[in-house]
Amino acid sequence: MSLLDAHLAHLTAALPPFRRCEPLLDRWGATLARRLTDGGRLLVAGNGGSAAEAQHLTAELVGKLRDDRQPLSAIALHAETSALTAIGNDYGYEEVFARQVRAHGRPDDVLLLLSTSGGSGNLLAAARAGREAGLRCWAFTGPAPNPLAEACHEVLAVDSPDTQVVQELHLVSSHLLCEYVEQAMADQLAPTAPAAGAVRAGVEVVLDGGAVRPVQA
Repeated sequence: MSLLDAHLAHLTAALPPFRRCEPLLDRWGATLARRLTDGGRLLVAGNGGSAAEAQHLTAELVGKLRDDRQPLSAIALHAETSALTAIGNDYGYEEVFARQVRAHGRPDDVLLLLSTSGGSGNLLAAARAGREAGLRCWAFTGPAPNPLAEACHEVLAVDSPDTQVVQELHLVSSHLLCEYVEQAMADQLAPTAPAAGAVRAGVEVVLDGGAVRPVQA
C-alpha cells in the first residue's frame, strides 16, 4: 500500500464516527452565534499545528467564511507573542494561556482549546482558568477519554490514533463550526411572519360621549 493509500485509509476509517459530531457542531454554532452577536468573544488556543488551526478559525470568524456579515470577536491566545513570551518567562510555559484567559475572559465568552493528545499542560491550565472565570469551555481533541476532555464542559473528540487525521478533521470541524455560526446568524436575521389573528376590517373611533362608531378603512 502506498503512503497516499495508507493515509486515506486512516482518514476514511475516522469518518463514520466523525459524522456523529454533527449535532454537537450545530449546537455549538448556534451558541457561538448568540453569544458573539450579544457582545461576547471566543478565545482559542493550541500548540504547534493545533495553534495554526485555532488561528485559522479566528480568522474565519473575524473575517468571514462565505457571505458578508458583521465581524465576530475571536482571539487566538497563542498569537499574542509578546504576552505569550512575557508570561512564559515570568510564570512558566504552563501559564501562557491561563493568565490570558483570566485577563480577557468574561462569563459570556467561550474558550475553545485544540489538542490532538488532550494532555497539554498549558491547555489544561487554561481550561481550569476558564471554568473558574465562568467561561463555557470546549475542546477539539483526539480519542477520548483524555485529560482535556474531562477538564472542559464539552468535547469534540476525533476517534483516530493517527495525529495527522485528527488534525485534518479538526480543520473540517472548524470550517463546519463557522458554517453553523453563519447559518444561525442568518436564521436570527430572517423575517418572522406576523402572528395569526383576526383581521380588523376598519377602525373604531371612540366619540366624546363614549359611543363607538366603526369607520371602514
